[in-house]
Amino acid sequence: MSESTDGEEVGPPADEEEFDHSKPEELRSREVTEGAERAPHRAMFRAMGFTDEDMGSPMIGVPNPAADVTPCNVHLDDVADGAIEGVDGGGGMPIEFGTITISDAISMGTEGMKASLISREVIADSVELVAFGERIDGLVTVAGCDKNLPGMMMAAIRTDLPSVFLYGGSIMPGEHDGREVTIQNVFEGVGSVSDGEMSPEELDELERQACPGAGSCGGMFTANTMASLSEALGFAPLGSASPPAESEEREEVAREAGELAVEAVEADRRPSTFLSKASFENAIALQVAVGGSTNGVLHLLALAAEAGVELSIEEFDEISRRTPKIADLQPGGERVMNDLHEVGGVPVVLSALYEADLLAGEAMTVTGNTIGEELEALDPPAISDLDADYLYPVSDPKDEQGAIRILTGNLAPDGAVIKVTGEEDPVHEGPVRVFEAEEPAMKYVQEGKVESGDVLCIRNEGPRGGPGMREMLGVTSAVAGQGHADDVALFTDGRFSGATRGFSIGHVAPEAAVGGPIGLLEDGDVVRIDVEQRVLEVDASDDELARRQAEWEPPEPAYAGGVLAKYGRDFGSAADGAVTNPGLVRERE
Repeated sequence: MSESTDGEEVGPPADEEEFDHSKPEELRSREVTEGAERAPHRAMFRAMGFTDEDMGSPMIGVPNPAADVTPCNVHLDDVADGAIEGVDGGGGMPIEFGTITISDAISMGTEGMKASLISREVIADSVELVAFGERIDGLVTVAGCDKNLPGMMMAAIRTDLPSVFLYGGSIMPGEHDGREVTIQNVFEGVGSVSDGEMSPEELDELERQACPGAGSCGGMFTANTMASLSEALGFAPLGSASPPAESEEREEVAREAGELAVEAVEADRRPSTFLSKASFENAIALQVAVGGSTNGVLHLLALAAEAGVELSIEEFDEISRRTPKIADLQPGGERVMNDLHEVGGVPVVLSALYEADLLAGEAMTVTGNTIGEELEALDPPAISDLDADYLYPVSDPKDEQGAIRILTGNLAPDGAVIKVTGEEDPVHEGPVRVFEAEEPAMKYVQEGKVESGDVLCIRNEGPRGGPGMREMLGVTSAVAGQGHADDVALFTDGRFSGATRGFSIGHVAPEAAVGGPIGLLEDGDVVRIDVEQRVLEVDASDDELARRQAEWEPPEPAYAGGVLAKYGRDFGSAADGAVTNPGLVRERE
């Protein structure tokens, strides 16, 4: 069993034999490639074109969620081919296998969005099963759309095989009316049309220009947030997150990932040897500094749970209080991942944090070096030396605090998450309008009933209540598209897309379906939100809330059978990452 750099013991499941990958004769794959009794196994490999030399090499799995259901993943066969080439060139035996993906953007606003978070779990489960069943020695985990990224890293942590994370890259921005546009602009255009601020013809033109090719959504939305965090965690080499999907640089990143995976196996460099509390603190610092997706909170909590690293939702707020926001990218700003790539990528931000002692330089990475050593070797340019009006030095930041804030109060005893995208920390108070699901809230907004000062609550959309904790970009974009991004408050036990901006609070915990206070709200209750003071509360006495709690009855599950029912029963609280691995869910006090 290994120890992380902060002394916390982490490693593979206790019931699985540990292999020393630094000794070729002890590679786990030898179980299926060596000895007379394995002749049938080798015959199967020979049927696929593998040679004696291949079967004497480290077996590197390349899980690939390529699919034609989303531009985020449509090109991943090419990316995986680059990784396979790198594994082969590095002296390994590449084994490609498939897994699923869900297109968040296409399922958004429909019942199908309930499958999104579940797909994170299915991806992790499926990669774990193949790696375990086929006795694979190491992994290059390929990912495109949002839930691919945490799902792949969860699998790597859970198997504790030497692993390198490989992002498929983001889409280039489209151009409309002389400006760069992304899918965020299209979602917000829907609200603008319903409000009469945009014609259907202009929305049609915008739709045709926003997504010009393959790759994940271009802003600092969930996919690019998690890709950036993979560098901070040490799961991916520095500079690997930002090259565009359709570029020669992305092909080179893929080849290098394959080569590094073989090296990691030979050095027995497992996630348990480089992931530590410091790794997660570095990832949070980066997330709040770049204004990353609120989904990063959920996924980092889940990754930490898999790694056995104690991480609480409150720590996001602690780190955000001391870490300034120094990048202004979409959805809060106008720039996209490719803009950041052109000036040096994620290492530019990491280096600024490192130089300001806001990043733990001693945290290890999959390269075998610390992140401090990697940054010093790379020597990215200082923000002050760049002609980039969307990047700010730590000494003169966009905001003195990071973008992620954790609110608590009698409506969210276990926390709620907001990303601050405006200039000031808002305070909002008023009577609430309660919706029992996303659809009636969307109808309300599209009918033009939203007014300045409104407080909207959408409940029963949590991990269990949905189930699946739907993202609700349609609703938040419709509100923003009608000009109410900063004067209408919306909170939910569900989630928001990384492209959401405005006064939107998600992950309210405990959720309504398990008896959380959000489920006790009634239309007209006065709700107070103070982002600076980190408060989300209802103006109701403890006695009144207790009376309502006594009368509350849990809702009937939305699904009686099938995959949604199965995972819906297993999901834990959003405050702990909404994980479904019961052995790793921590009990909250």
